[in-house]
Amino acid sequence: MIDGKRNKIRVFLVDDHPIVREGVRSYLTGHSIAMVGEASDAKEALRKVKKLAPDVIVLDVNLPGLDGGELARLLRRLVPKTKLLAFSIHSSEAYVVRMARCGVQGYVMKDQPTAELLNAIKHVSQGGLHFPANMAGALLAPAPKSSPDKPDRVALSVRELEVLTSLAEGLSNKCVAAKLGISVRTVETHREHLSHKLDILTVAGLTKYAIQHGLTSLR
Repeated sequence: MIDGKRNKIRVFLVDDHPIVREGVRSYLTGHSIAMVGEASDAKEALRKVKKLAPDVIVLDVNLPGLDGGELARLLRRLVPKTKLLAFSIHSSEAYVVRMARCGVQGYVMKDQPTAELLNAIKHVSQGGLHFPANMAGALLAPAPKSSPDKPDRVALSVRELEVLTSLAEGLSNKCVAAKLGISVRTVETHREHLSHKLDILTVAGLTKYAIQHGLTSLR
């Protein structure tokens, strides 16, 4: 499929870290992939991809402004023929399931060899799916219905998941802000959103939710 210039897989990369984009671009172009464009955030990506119509979009799960899940939903409508591949530092089942439900065809962790990203790009470009094998059951399971004891995790954004897991690990609002590079007020806003979405008002309740959904190693 990738023999000859015209038959190269056309890839667009969305990641807010220049060093990541440079490394991925260098590797993929050295392995017969055509890098047709890149963006550092959702706004730039949405502006560019409609015109470029790439075969595969590789998108970071954590993006400034609009997270990767919401961007995936928008891209599904904007370029429905393009395949989407999530690229993330997060290996938690919750992140993988959420991105799958947002419309991506694959999920690759950034700590895996770069060859895994190349294989995933080839696989999804041919109509296949490329998700962690140990999460097949979770991906095939129907979306859970909300309940007081186990609210629907799919409603949470990536940033909300980060705040939730940090709070569950015992960090204060100030420490969460420093860890994520956001303001204390932004952390407080995310806590308010979490309380509203999950109907959980206490840190103890949020911690219990995180444990139930495998978002923390705490027991």
